[in-house]
Amino acid sequence: MCQPSRRMLVTSALPYANGPIHLGHMVEYIQTDIWVRFQKLMGNDCTYVCADDAHGTPIMLRAQNEGITPETLIGRIWQEHRRDFAGFDIGFDHYHSTHSDENKTLAQGIYIKLREAGLISEKDIEQAYDPVKGMFLPDRFVKGECPKCGAHDQYGDSCESCGATYSPLEMKNPVSTITGATPVAKTSRHYFFELPKLQAWLSDWIRTEGRLPSQLVNKLDEWFKEDLQAWDISRDAPYFGFEIPDTVDKFFYVWLDAPIGYIGSFKAYCDKTGVNFDDYWKADSDVELYHFIGKDIVYFHTLFWPSMLHAAGYRTPTAVFAHGFLTVNGQKMSKSRGTFITAEAYLNHLPAQALRYYFAAKLSNRVEDIDLSMEDFVQRVNSDLVGKLVNIASRCSGFIQKFFDGKLATLNADHMAILAPYQQSSESIARLYEQREFGHAMREIMALADQANAWIAEVAPWQLAKDEQKREALHQSASLAINLFRVLMVYLNPVLPDMANQARAFLQESDWNWQSAQTALENHRIAPYSALFTRLEMKQVEAMMTENAQAVAAQPQRKTETKSVTSEASKVTEATQTDFVPEAISEEIVIEDFMKIDLRVALIVKAEAVPEADKLVKLTLDIGVGTRQVFAGIKSAYSPEQLEGRLTVMVANLKPRKMRFGMSEGMVLAGSGDGGLYLLTPDSGAQPGMRVK
Repeated sequence: MCQPSRRMLVTSALPYANGPIHLGHMVEYIQTDIWVRFQKLMGNDCTYVCADDAHGTPIMLRAQNEGITPETLIGRIWQEHRRDFAGFDIGFDHYHSTHSDENKTLAQGIYIKLREAGLISEKDIEQAYDPVKGMFLPDRFVKGECPKCGAHDQYGDSCESCGATYSPLEMKNPVSTITGATPVAKTSRHYFFELPKLQAWLSDWIRTEGRLPSQLVNKLDEWFKEDLQAWDISRDAPYFGFEIPDTVDKFFYVWLDAPIGYIGSFKAYCDKTGVNFDDYWKADSDVELYHFIGKDIVYFHTLFWPSMLHAAGYRTPTAVFAHGFLTVNGQKMSKSRGTFITAEAYLNHLPAQALRYYFAAKLSNRVEDIDLSMEDFVQRVNSDLVGKLVNIASRCSGFIQKFFDGKLATLNADHMAILAPYQQSSESIARLYEQREFGHAMREIMALADQANAWIAEVAPWQLAKDEQKREALHQSASLAINLFRVLMVYLNPVLPDMANQARAFLQESDWNWQSAQTALENHRIAPYSALFTRLEMKQVEAMMTENAQAVAAQPQRKTETKSVTSEASKVTEATQTDFVPEAISEEIVIEDFMKIDLRVALIVKAEAVPEADKLVKLTLDIGVGTRQVFAGIKSAYSPEQLEGRLTVMVANLKPRKMRFGMSEGMVLAGSGDGGLYLLTPDSGAQPGMRVK
């Protein structure tokens, strides 16, 4: 069992500032928040910080497409992320951004220390370059044919068909996913962190008892069998990030400054609160440092990150805790399958406490995927939280109000003996929380709830209430039931903080800590009971899924992972943050069907917002043989002033359709991804009226 008076700093992986928080993300933040809340209940000095990961090519490109600055984009996403986290009761002590003065100073300082330690090297490398966009292309911004098996439409780092890995320059018929141009080879000077020089130290660090789950140690052993590679930490302009000191147009790769964001966020917290920064981050600090991450970013957090910290004179993590992925109804999260569920859509229809409990009931300290089965979710939450937990209070509190003026009795010796085993469970449940065995802890707590309900059914206070001669027995039994409920709520406080707050208000107590379970609430007035939780209905889930599907259909189709890496130790790319998730191919058509579609280049002569519609913009399009009026659902991505004067592509022979706002005489073409909606734009030189073939 954990001991009081520990000082701890805890982080979750930084969500990427290029899309919404989804339920896959929430597995990690709920897991971390439960653990942090438990530590604070134990009396430990535990600080929880996080931040948006706000740099990289995807953010730069999305901002350009939206016609805004990257700073404006990440500021907007930061607000959305904060809203969703607050909705799920994630209790950060501080939430920051990697695009901050603190992070810039720290990243550049760590780089200089690594350079002074002889751990930074330079090398000219040849990369794919987009001659139209004028930028080097990350591997995942190149698509083409696999050089090994010839499979079409593969990314520039690996083939999904045969599993081969390669560079974009090895591909056949490569194209830039940004402009469609053929990439050319271009040489640039890059900067590398010489990880191999720290291999011996790193090997010892990884194998320190309790540092990493055994599953991760075994995986890292596989990587160590092959020599570690130097890590490319630089990117060429244009790039949204921090400039590398003493260079021109060279920027830190997003994965260098992203984990430094943990330190930057804590530094901002220290500046705000007066906490001593060095006490936590000096090399010999006795403060415990814990990172909660997904299994897809183990490579960065267990190889590069501790090595950077050690070489720069900072303390290294006490432990790194990794979890698996979330599946929904047994399937991977997918927009096309409707299993990619945003936090916002969930919160519009269902209580946060329900998902917090369901995830807790599934989580362990092993690196295992968990499944969100919607039917099981409704059934388990109703059974446990309604049928077992709040049922205790709702069944017995009325007697206290009706017959005893809302005042609990002083429990007699027999009832204190019944309460004792519940209180004695404190140590084993605390041990499970400490070990992150939340599912096991929930089973123990619900087993106690079952026992409490069985005892209440046996005593039958509703029968006692019928006999005035048994008022004292009624007072005692109802008061004991309320105390049993109270102990269970203390144990569930880390998982159900909102319900715990409501329970304290019902019990008229100001605060709890873990030791609160060891005292009985006696001769104490409670408030009238009001529902702490109501049953979930499948229609709520169905409404949530419908709204989510509609919202996702109007949003970009890219993953919004925190980060991801390839399985090859030497193969690390940034573009896995923005892997495109294609929808299923529609029903096949024949060429004759396609030839009926008349696609034309169109000049947007005028663009007007439609005040009565949330998504529509009215466009006046010049197609060379006159103008057309089209209503397009692109208001979320473009303001009217951004559109006028642009070329796009429209379906010119689509039958006009009368809408509430007027006649729509065609359709403009657009693509979508996590970066937003993107109007299809022809190459320079195209003229209004040209046919698109």
